Amino acid sequence: MNIVVGVTGGIAAYKAVHLVRLLIKDGHDVTVIPTEDALRFVGLPTWEAISRNPVTTSVHEDVAKVRHVALGQAAELVIVAPATANTIAKMTAGLADDLLGTTLLATTAPVAIAPAMHTEMWRHPATQANIDTLRERGVAILGPAEGELTGGDSGPGRMLEPEQIAERALALIGDRDLDGLRVVVSAGGTREPLDPVRFLGNRSSGRQGVALALAAADRGADVVLVAAHIDGAVMADAARHPLIRVEHAGTAAELGDAMRRAAEDAAVIVMAAAVADYRPAEVADGKLTKESGLLESIELVQNEDIVAGLAARRHPGQIVVAFAAETPQDREEMIARARRKRERKGVDLLVVNEVGWERGFEASENAVQVIGEGGAVLAKASGSKRAVADDIWDVIAANLG
Repeated sequence: MNIVVGVTGGIAAYKAVHLVRLLIKDGHDVTVIPTEDALRFVGLPTWEAISRNPVTTSVHEDVAKVRHVALGQAAELVIVAPATANTIAKMTAGLADDLLGTTLLATTAPVAIAPAMHTEMWRHPATQANIDTLRERGVAILGPAEGELTGGDSGPGRMLEPEQIAERALALIGDRDLDGLRVVVSAGGTREPLDPVRFLGNRSSGRQGVALALAAADRGADVVLVAAHIDGAVMADAARHPLIRVEHAGTAAELGDAMRRAAEDAAVIVMAAAVADYRPAEVADGKLTKESGLLESIELVQNEDIVAGLAARRHPGQIVVAFAAETPQDREEMIARARRKRERKGVDLLVVNEVGWERGFEASENAVQVIGEGGAVLAKASGSKRAVADDIWDVIAANLG
């Protein structure tokens, strides 16, 4: 694939070297277009050596080949990483005062940008308005992440890691096998209040469910993401995706209501949220104190099985997918539990993953197996939660119709 990587003048430019290397190793033909400021951080010889293509910032070279237009016309994908606040503003205004600017105006290929800047610059109303405008034009916004920045600052504005950028940018030109399909995905962990300050909950970060929503949207689906409690940084990309509509739910009862509404016209239901099995029989109006003795014994009542209810009420052709987190003694026991659970809930597919103190929940990677009709293991997937999400959608797509 012919990929253009634009590099702009930020300290994160050093990470773009690894991004280009990843794309080259994956077999793509990469042309790097740095800005003049970018060359202050990483020199031109490095870009030429790593990309194996000539590199220039000027619109006045290779004039006979109309290079300032030809690069954009030939590109099958354009990635700008890092994308500074200045570059984002110029893209929004349609300015083309260098080779990268003309290339961005000349291309009809998918464009992805990976913002990188200090938190104050990212949060500035001008930057946010520019991001909204680019998103409306179909530009994919990858990140930014939240973390340590230059100068000792910390917050949203850190460029995503090269592996994440490559994975998500390449997905833009991947399968559109879910184009126009209505799907609903639940994510995160429900919380069942004991009193105004305490709740029964779980360790789910919502990362896998959000990855499933993003993967479906990138493949063309119209997605309703029913979000229980999810960290803001995890939710950021999904909340901004033009094909994802987010509905929030706190308790199991609220999530069940939202899922039933969204499921009415959905072709696929993916129940990835970690739903509390039980809730307190009574919720105290005031904080329960030690002196009251009421914390020593709390009566619990069972919550409804949301996914079993959705499966029982599904309309013809609708696919219902459940998730199961297990802590088994061995893999054989995990698969046996998953098969029993799939039968008991009546779902079409069940995705099972092993969880523990350091895996599954609150982790960036996952390993799952997908159980189908007759208890067959239809797929095994491992890696980043986005990669796992794509593999799960491969199985779902194969079962559509």
